[in-house]
Amino acid sequence: MRFCSLSSVKSRIVLGQPLPFSVRDSSRLLLLARGQVIVDDAQLDELFQRGALVEIEELAGSVQQPTRRESPEQRLARLPSDWLRTSHDVRQALSAPAPQMAAAIHSTTDLLLSLIDLAPDVALSQVVRQPESGDGHYGVNHSIHAATACHAAARYLGWSPADQRRAFQAALTMNVAMVDLQARLSSQVSPLTTKQREAINEHPTRGVEMLREAGITDELWLEAVLTHHELPDGSGYPNGSREVGELAEMLRFADVYTARLSARANRPAMSAQQAGRELHQMADSSPLAAALIKAFGIFPPGSLVRLASGELGLVVRNGDRAHRPMVATLTNASGEPRLTPLMRDSARDEHAVVALLSAQSMPMRLTDERVASLIGGR
Repeated sequence: MRFCSLSSVKSRIVLGQPLPFSVRDSSRLLLLARGQVIVDDAQLDELFQRGALVEIEELAGSVQQPTRRESPEQRLARLPSDWLRTSHDVRQALSAPAPQMAAAIHSTTDLLLSLIDLAPDVALSQVVRQPESGDGHYGVNHSIHAATACHAAARYLGWSPADQRRAFQAALTMNVAMVDLQARLSSQVSPLTTKQREAINEHPTRGVEMLREAGITDELWLEAVLTHHELPDGSGYPNGSREVGELAEMLRFADVYTARLSARANRPAMSAQQAGRELHQMADSSPLAAALIKAFGIFPPGSLVRLASGELGLVVRNGDRAHRPMVATLTNASGEPRLTPLMRDSARDEHAVVALLSAQSMPMRLTDERVASLIGGR
């Protein structure tokens, strides 16, 4: 990525108005997400003095008149590229030096939550749809997916906005002490080494130490990170505690569920239906596990399915029941592509979902932009 100085694009900044691009420090760490506001000259001068930067690609795509707010359609059109950038931003935040980590986590959270708020079902599809190439940093992607899942479950349960944000940030940082190790283990087929096992057992304790050093003081957040691998029967780690809070339990379920949705070197990715079944078996009496499963649905947005009618389509949102989503049909009953998708309610018997499909089963290639427009463009 190429960058230019913030001072060189000063003319595109209007104080008190949403920024048309993100602002980063000299180490490329996110300071302000696109859409946030520089409130006064003092804040702007401080950014100049810090050597703040702007990504040239993002600058080229920004609106030319910063006083004009983007329409929802314009924002939706660039959702896939914005989601792609989040992986870089989260990696930077989780590996930032202690003095910068807290601010980076909060800025990255603002960016991610703005994407979720704009199109919640597109956010779920980001967790469900796996890139064919397997590109990306597994540990970072898993952190984003687990955080998105926690937020979805917390929203389903009606938690307050502050509690939803706490759940998101706790999940995003629960593996901060082993993000790179997670990436290595995702492609490792040999058994864990003694050193790796120690790092896994210690990562909740070390993670809390790192967050405290960074200035995170929210004790509910920290307690959840420390205990997200503890179990009520005392068989968990790092301390074998039987006291497991609601947020820690939510993190553990999201950790397990989203890990099942990702392919590893020693196993393929599970479908949401399979992952939900495993989670239900693990915690069939937990309302938190149930909320997570219901927030995604049996066929979450982004899933490719065949209907009883023979049509093939993309799930765009959950219906009234977990197994009865709304589907945008992309083919007719003979498998021929439609020029204009038709919306089907799978609660009707003739349009019931009868099979999950892989991307290779579709007679056309679906780009991320196409998926986002179908799911987000209600």
